[in-house]
Amino acid sequence: MTTPQPDANLLRVSRRVAIPLEELEFSYARSGGPGGQNVNKVASKTHLRWRTATTSVVLPLGTLDRLKSSYPSRFTNEGDILLVAQTHRDQERNRQECLDKLVTMIRQCLQAPTPRKKTKPTWGSQLRRMDAKRRNSAKKEGRRGGGQD
Repeated sequence: MTTPQPDANLLRVSRRVAIPLEELEFSYARSGGPGGQNVNKVASKTHLRWRTATTSVVLPLGTLDRLKSSYPSRFTNEGDILLVAQTHRDQERNRQECLDKLVTMIRQCLQAPTPRKKTKPTWGSQLRRMDAKRRNSAKKEGRRGGGQD
């Protein structure tokens, strides 16, 4: 029995979510990161652009909205996701860092946040709050000096 091989044309985010690599565009430029003279010669800075992020059917419902609200600076006016990596000296490691950033962002937004359950303060906490207010008021009342003429 053979195990299924991972598809080389997909970026796996989770068991259910995989982004086709054809949807991702990479461009390269000269980096300002470490590398000495290597920086002046090699285009190692990597830009990842996911143009079809808004039209892609890969992401589950609501995930794109959570991405936009969690990472507004990563989205362009057209709705593309733009990521940049320039910490490494070579293109491939920066490319992998961009992919890792994208996977991390999407994984954080896949799970819908649990709605907050409204609760009432307990009777004891209400008593403690009122007692603290009385003590604070008494403390400030004691600071008042009588205006003696």
